[in-house]
Amino acid sequence: QPDDRGLIGAVPVLRVTRRGPEAVHFVETALEPGAAVLVTLDWERRFDHMQQHSGQHLITAMADQMFGFKTTSWELGRQQSVIELDTPAVTTQQVEALERSVNEKIRERVPVSVRELAADDPEIETVRSRGLPGDHTGPIRVVDIEGVDSNMCCGTHVSNLSDLQVIKLLCAEKGKKNKTNLVFLAGNRVLKSVEQSHRTEKALTSLLKNGPGEHVEAVKRLQSSVKLLQKNNLNLLRDMAVLIARDFQSSPARSPLFVLHRKEGDSEFMNIIANEIGTEETLLFLTVGDEKEAGLFLLAGSVEAVENLGPRVAELLGGKGAGKRGRYQGKATRMSRRGEVQALLQEFISHQ
Repeated sequence: QPDDRGLIGAVPVLRVTRRGPEAVHFVETALEPGAAVLVTLDWERRFDHMQQHSGQHLITAMADQMFGFKTTSWELGRQQSVIELDTPAVTTQQVEALERSVNEKIRERVPVSVRELAADDPEIETVRSRGLPGDHTGPIRVVDIEGVDSNMCCGTHVSNLSDLQVIKLLCAEKGKKNKTNLVFLAGNRVLKSVEQSHRTEKALTSLLKNGPGEHVEAVKRLQSSVKLLQKNNLNLLRDMAVLIARDFQSSPARSPLFVLHRKEGDSEFMNIIANEIGTEETLLFLTVGDEKEAGLFLLAGSVEAVENLGPRVAELLGGKGAGKRGRYQGKATRMSRRGEVQALLQEFISHQ
């Protein structure tokens, strides 16, 4: 279970950990030794952890009683919690039956109590446990869900299952080593999840112009349309690259330097142009992407020129690249410096 947070006086508590029997609090600033302080607990965080932890005890006990599924570990996450069950699979019907049963126990208002046993108390042998930490001292703490479960535990819990409000088992997923992960929400997390789902549903209804039952089909249609548009756009870019290269080749007075930037292009677009022009007599500097921020670049020409200029071009553009056989290409973060690169290339050509 995650640690508690809050204030000691006016100083925020950043973390709490255990060293043997001591609870060590890490605070934002130093506290005056011996000073009287008011300790304020972050109750919303604590109560959330209580709901999830007591919910886990209940689910674990009922999964064992109903199906013989043993819990091997669990995780109290920030949004969802996960119980690892020692079984290769859990059916949908079993998940539904388990959810019904745990919520019946909540409606029955079953009490939850905490007691402490001496380390040599024989009753400890009858209590469910994963073992004690090696540095444990003092009495053994046991959490009882009346008539349901008795479990060795150091966590914070509700005093009655009715405080859990409701438990929702979200899904059963394949886990590690032939085990199953059962994902769940308890208490206020269920309410927050419903609220978030409702907001999302309203937003999608507004965007898709149809009811919630038609959202999935509407999104599938949009995905198909986007794929078709992307395919058509790619074909147009390829045709455009060929035409750009042929237009340059047909020029009666071709420049030794060819510079082009295309916002919507990609690496294939640049390579088609370089392949079509295909001459070492021309130095090509091609870029695609954002005009001032991130993008891709390609430098093509004679092997000697590219080997000399490639790393310098990448450095000017704030990027990284690699090259071979007269091509140097990579990613850039400062496309606004394309003018400086062009000046560098013009200077190089003028000295040849």
